[in-house]
Amino acid sequence: MINAQQRRAALRELLATRIAILDGAMGTMVQQHKLTEADYRGARFADWPSELRGNHDLLTLTQPELIEQVHRAFLEAGADILETNTFNSNAESLADYGMQDLVSEFNETGARLARTVADAVAAETGQPRFV
Repeated sequence: MINAQQRRAALRELLATRIAILDGAMGTMVQQHKLTEADYRGARFADWPSELRGNHDLLTLTQPELIEQVHRAFLEAGADILETNTFNSNAESLADYGMQDLVSEFNETGARLARTVADAVAAETGQPRFV
C-alpha cells in the first residue's frame, strides 16, 4: 500500500500524462437494485420515524457491500477516481430525513469505504486509484 504522499505524487503524474476518469452516477447504479424501504433502513434504522428510501448516502451505513460493489464496478470499468457516496451528506440535505446529526458519520464512513475499495483494486491491478 502506498502512503498519502506517494498517492499525491502518483495523481500528479497521472494528471500530467492523461485525462483522469472520474466514476459515474452513484444514484443511477443504486436505483438499478430496486431497493425497498427496509433495504435503506437496515437493522440500525428499522424504527426511524421518517421514510428513508431514496437516501442513497445512508446506504454507506446500511448496505456497505452494495456501495462497495458499485465503487468496484466503476474502477473495473476504467475509473481512476472514486467519489465517496456523500453527495447529500450535509446537514441541510440530511435534515429532510431527520439525520442531520449524522453528517460526520456519513462522510467519514463514505470516505473510508471508498478508500478501502480503491486500495483493494489498486493492489489487484498494480495501478493506483484515487478517492
